[in-house]
Amino acid sequence: MLPGFGLSLGYTLVYLSLVLFIPLSALAIKAMGGGWHTFATVLTSPRILASLRLTFGSAAIAALVNAVFGFLTAWVLVRYRFPGRRILDAIVDLPFALPTAVSGIALTAIFSPDGPLGRALAGIGWPVAYTPSGVTIAMVFIGLPFVVRTLQPAFEELASELSDAASSLGASPAQVMFKVVLPLTLPALITGFSLALARGIGEYGSIVFISGNLPFKTEITSLLIITKLEEFDYTGAAVIAVVMLTASFALLLAINLLQKRSLKWLARKQG
Repeated sequence: MLPGFGLSLGYTLVYLSLVLFIPLSALAIKAMGGGWHTFATVLTSPRILASLRLTFGSAAIAALVNAVFGFLTAWVLVRYRFPGRRILDAIVDLPFALPTAVSGIALTAIFSPDGPLGRALAGIGWPVAYTPSGVTIAMVFIGLPFVVRTLQPAFEELASELSDAASSLGASPAQVMFKVVLPLTLPALITGFSLALARGIGEYGSIVFISGNLPFKTEITSLLIITKLEEFDYTGAAVIAVVMLTASFALLLAINLLQKRSLKWLARKQG
């Protein structure tokens, strides 16, 4: 028998306070320890601004790429049966199972100038390792499972009769996809996109090797926080962390609002 509302709410608030509210409050207090002037000085540092542009820009690009290819991957895994399907389905979870450092080393070995793909891409004028492209590819690698695993239940709940009926009425495959499948699974797609975006913003281990960590070029914000801590600049590290936390929360809030609106639009359309 579950406890009553009052006791359950009390346990919930205590747990969230210990795990979430108190640590985040302490982080904010530490960031403001030097006052607004110190906060603004640290935040407007060219090195920090460059890392923020790289981190959020690469995470957004990677999330968009994963939204497209994750959508297609989930659709194929749910709607079609073919040899090796279970193996492919298991491979999707590989970024979850691998330690992030192992992922980073593997990506660096593949895309380095001496690697099999890196050598070929460098030959056509597109070096990957130790460039912003390498950062984006690492974020794509670790973010894809979030989109696929979010969309798969939505595709499984989507009755195949709907797409078959649209096809029988003369709709082309593209019309079925964009006018039937995509609108019905849009909330799940937005959720997967937001999860991939958040994971990319906070990622460290799989990026730190392939990026090269060049200040003003390939240095991500998570690494910059570690650098500040190693320099015993705890206030600077806290300022960067607060900025990342605030920006991530704002992005997730905006995406959640968009998801809510899409659910209302879907309900009106089905009604």
